[in-house]
Amino acid sequence: MTEQNVYTVKNQVADPTTLGLFGLAIVTMVAASNKLGITSDVSGILPWAIFLGGFAQLIACIFDFKHNNLFGASAFGAYGLFWIGVSFTWMTKFGYFGDPMKDALDMGQFGFALLGYVIFSIFMTISTLKMNPVMFVLLILIDILLFALMMYTFTHVHAWGLIAGIAEAATSLVTFYALGAKYLNAFFGRTMMPVGKPMVK
Repeated sequence: MTEQNVYTVKNQVADPTTLGLFGLAIVTMVAASNKLGITSDVSGILPWAIFLGGFAQLIACIFDFKHNNLFGASAFGAYGLFWIGVSFTWMTKFGYFGDPMKDALDMGQFGFALLGYVIFSIFMTISTLKMNPVMFVLLILIDILLFALMMYTFTHVHAWGLIAGIAEAATSLVTFYALGAKYLNAFFGRTMMPVGKPMVK
């Protein structure tokens, strides 16, 4: 493999997918630790939610638009903004913006936002049938995570929170696999970590 194939050519935009997947993998790992009771409180999650879950995926989104990658741009953009929205919701809930906003917060509105994301993620999941089984499994896990979070927000039933935590931890692990496959397969120019073939044409 030549140096030109390994490194980015001048004026060529590198595939941003690995950065977006890394952001998703990290934030879901940290957030899952809280939902599963391994760590406490959400204050320590905020930096990772804003910078890795939010900014890293938004950077990937912008460059995927330049790649004309509709799936990547839509998914990274929507999920990146999701984590920023979640962060501001948490900050409002814990009084970061003052007591008036904290007292006026209705978490039911967050539940309806989650409902919207469930609908969006179902569309994204269907499109992964043309990609590969790894991405399909990843989106199914995200669907379960968002649905469980929505149900927990509306019902406050602990079981839904546990389901969300398990789905989120699994999301992180599958995302790390997808990240490794995307990076290593592209870097070495051959299949180092298989992801499977598209399930529909």
